Amino acid sequence: MHVYGSVVDNETRCTHYHTEKDIIAIKFACCNRYYPCYKCHEEHAQHPIKRWPKEQFDTFAILCGACQTELTIHQYMDSSQCPHCHAPFNDRCELHYPIYFEMEGTE
Repeated sequence: MHVYGSVVDNETRCTHYHTEKDIIAIKFACCNRYYPCYKCHEEHAQHPIKRWPKEQFDTFAILCGACQTELTIHQYMDSSQCPHCHAPFNDRCELHYPIYFEMEGTE
């Protein structure tokens, strides 16, 4: 799976987020391309971010950088680690959910 943006390693870390737990990439609804974070999308894509609508949360749109498994948005939001390889995810990414996903109060 190709990941766009300012990627710094093969586990999808980028120049903006590169802790041990920053191992996911997000497929953006606007362009169907994986980026490590919204900042990478802003720097490299030539269009604004479009959030995933709630009715599409069963779409495979999250890539685990540790094992390259694609997860649905629901699977990602419901877990603190990859259900396949058990690599832990950065729980602080939840703060950015309203950027990527339609949440209550963000419509």
